[in-house]
Amino acid sequence: MGHRAGARGAGRCAGGRSRGRCGHDFPAGRTRLDSVSVARILVADPLAEDGLTRLRREGEVVVAAKLSETELVQRIGDFDALVVRSETKVTAPVLEAGKRLRVVGRAGVGVDNIDVAAATRHGILVVNAPRGNIVAAAEHTVALLFAVARSVPQADSSVRHGEWSRSKFIGVEIRGKTLGVIGLGNVGSEVAKRAHGLEMEVIAYDPVVSVERAELFNVQLVALDELLERSDFVTVHVPLVEANRGLIGARELGLMKPTARLVNTARGGIIDEAALYQALKANRPAAAAVDVFEQEPPGENPLFTLANFIATPHIAASTIEAQASVAFDVAEEVAAVLAGELPRYAVNAPALPPEEMAYLRPFADLTERLASLHAQLFGGRVGSIELEFEGQLAQHDVNLLVASAIKGVLQGLTEDRINTVNARLIAAGRGIKIVERRSHAHGSYTSLITLRMQGHELAGTVLMDEPRVVRIDGF
Repeated sequence: MGHRAGARGAGRCAGGRSRGRCGHDFPAGRTRLDSVSVARILVADPLAEDGLTRLRREGEVVVAAKLSETELVQRIGDFDALVVRSETKVTAPVLEAGKRLRVVGRAGVGVDNIDVAAATRHGILVVNAPRGNIVAAAEHTVALLFAVARSVPQADSSVRHGEWSRSKFIGVEIRGKTLGVIGLGNVGSEVAKRAHGLEMEVIAYDPVVSVERAELFNVQLVALDELLERSDFVTVHVPLVEANRGLIGARELGLMKPTARLVNTARGGIIDEAALYQALKANRPAAAAVDVFEQEPPGENPLFTLANFIATPHIAASTIEAQASVAFDVAEEVAAVLAGELPRYAVNAPALPPEEMAYLRPFADLTERLASLHAQLFGGRVGSIELEFEGQLAQHDVNLLVASAIKGVLQGLTEDRINTVNARLIAAGRGIKIVERRSHAHGSYTSLITLRMQGHELAGTVLMDEPRVVRIDGF
């Protein structure tokens, strides 16, 4: 696993203030490292040795697991960085007490256990490690595909109970079958690669992935209903955002072939469990394998009474390699922040100077509204977003506005928190091209933003601190 190139410096930019490499000032009022200070890092959950070793290169590492909120509040004031997994709750009181705290690192993807809003208010970066467990999740998906195709757990249980019922467990081959991938993101695309190696045909549904990106994986994009009707196997890899809650319900299950198999290693709640229970009782689809549940642990779930249902306890990302990878990755992110750099995987972002933020905030609101309005009026798949900034606005840092446009397009379709650090990366990951133009000339408005997507154009400005749409397709 490669390390970042270059040694970590003191993290200082011109003027002596602690800054990220993009020039954003961290909010004032919190203690920062000087050129001779040694960083102190608190690891509050078990972390693989790869991560601990990497952190020790940055300063003093203290491992103290299973701290209560009160204990964490009492201790956090002496640390510059905090690293957790999913068990420790990083609450607003903890963040308030962290007067030296610069960064909270989450060894994994989800940050539900961290008060991100409070961290942002206090100028504390939150970073995670979203890529370290992708392969593990994809491989577990393939494992469940085989398990559900050949009834592997049921056959194992039968033998252990003294049976030898070979005819009872006649399965189906995967080769030559159609796999429908719902969500062609990081994990979904890795599953698609492996499915091609198994000689499967792969189709996918993902409203925020471009046709060009899908073609990179030799995958045909189709509507959700078509995917369900055509697929012999369906696997779910979308985030649990509001738009995806109950995405697969009774109607969708009814579209599947009676012989189809369903797999979910994404999030509980995407498949309606009550509807799935009724569908499996009727053997339509034929079987399902699930790693995630609406409530975890699931307790006495009626799905467990069905012979054509396979369950695992949310272990898709649980491999030795994945745990080592996320530990090292989050250590790299923490190291970047301690060096005064912006990390690759920031959940929030350093604040702009107050006066700059005050000026840009209404324009950010305008840009997000333009993008959201475009999605409502015209819909469709987004291949590119073109933004033109005219007048006084063209003289400012517009990264916040670009991020707002991307957020307006993708909001409700992804669980990613979009900010100035990650917006372009998220768009690139979806195959969305960003085109940015500037014109210092003044027209009818002091500042004007024009958004162009899919052959349509929306323009707006800010009047008396209020966003105004002034043009839609020339009118």
